[in-house]
Amino acid sequence: MDCFANEHMLPLSTDYGNGQMKTEAKYARFTKHCLLLYIINSTSRIVHENVKMGSDGESDHASGTSSDEVQSPVRVRMRNNHHRRISNEDINKRLSLPADIRLPEGYLEKFAMNSPPFDKPMSRRLRRASLSEIGFGKLETYIKLDKLGEGTYATVFKGRSKLTDNLVALKEIRLEHEEGAPCTAIREVSLLKDLKHANIVTLHDIIHTDKCLTLVFEYLEKDLKQYMDDCGNIMSVHNVKIFLFQLLRGLAYCHRRKVLHRDLKPQNLLINEKGELKLADFGLARAKSVPTKTYSNEVVTLWYRPPDVLLGSTEYFTSIDMWGVGCIFYEMITGRPLFPGSTVEDELHLIFRILGTPTEESWPGITTSEEFKTYNFPQYQAEPLVSHAPRIDNDGLDLLSMLLQFEAKKRVSAEDALRHSYFRSFGDQVQTLADSEYKRCSRSTFQSANVVSSALCRLHCGP
Repeated sequence: MDCFANEHMLPLSTDYGNGQMKTEAKYARFTKHCLLLYIINSTSRIVHENVKMGSDGESDHASGTSSDEVQSPVRVRMRNNHHRRISNEDINKRLSLPADIRLPEGYLEKFAMNSPPFDKPMSRRLRRASLSEIGFGKLETYIKLDKLGEGTYATVFKGRSKLTDNLVALKEIRLEHEEGAPCTAIREVSLLKDLKHANIVTLHDIIHTDKCLTLVFEYLEKDLKQYMDDCGNIMSVHNVKIFLFQLLRGLAYCHRRKVLHRDLKPQNLLINEKGELKLADFGLARAKSVPTKTYSNEVVTLWYRPPDVLLGSTEYFTSIDMWGVGCIFYEMITGRPLFPGSTVEDELHLIFRILGTPTEESWPGITTSEEFKTYNFPQYQAEPLVSHAPRIDNDGLDLLSMLLQFEAKKRVSAEDALRHSYFRSFGDQVQTLADSEYKRCSRSTFQSANVVSSALCRLHCGP
């Protein structure tokens, strides 16, 4: 891991006065800090979902210039061969930048002097130097505006990028001297740098200083909870279907990559003025492909936590997210949460009161579960979901019941849910959209299916 030699690495406090040292704790902090620096250095600073890396991708060894020579785009001599006039579009493609980026004055000439021929890959060191020269990774590149919210580890501000003049969200994560960066921040950065999808919030930039780690995200006007509040908790049934489809698209993309979100709730689903919904807050997310025996059962906000996890299960797969999708679907269509429990026992009572107390037939093995037997639940009979959600149609009820299955392996996957008859009105083309094609979908495919009026152009409330 190259962070051991990183010149910006924070010093670790060491006490040699009495000849003793808390080795394990300090080594843990050191390792954690190195991991954070490694993640930041391996991140391509800006991610633009419409850009695909081709043969001009990055490599540490394939550049025409040795790594010792690459110190700054200004210091490298212009090559005599393969030289041609470079345009803004060339740089945008080369560095995976958005089309509306503002390059510093004279940068085209500097880049032409430094960049290897376009038929050869670009080294990571040169790429980082080029992005830094433009302004990425620097606090002064962003103007802080309003404060949007504050949590235990981070404060989120509305901001503006001087590079594009676009609004951004600045998530400032405080770095404690003893503890360093929270694990949630390291997880979020490591996962989001590889998740590039139209229905997942885009991580534009990472700024690392001694006291703070700032994540720069695309800015979306509100979350789903705020959207529902603004609608008086009576959403258009068309908008419910559109938002649910986008939620499933983003989740299916994550699950294909073995990533579990683990904290789905309306507050973590962001919506912009065009009606685009995006998954956000991956602080509790985990990559299932990472070898580990168990996961924590203290995940997912209580109201959206599946019964198997509530009963102590620590071995779960993508099904943990699908229960939350069902709860969010119900909440959108009814305007109220499905299982608003205050404790684990209360939450289970609410679930069983509506869906019925599980039996060996509905949930094999449940009657031998010590956790389940401890609670001694009454024998509730299942209630028809339609009586609780009268606005939902038959296809919607079928999909909802497939999401709210007691047994994890019986829950419908995000991929299969996208093909459910509930979304038949969108047409067949919507199933073939590429990961980055939501905007194209919102303007053509959805409209041609005659299921959206102004929902994808502006936020629209109504029955």
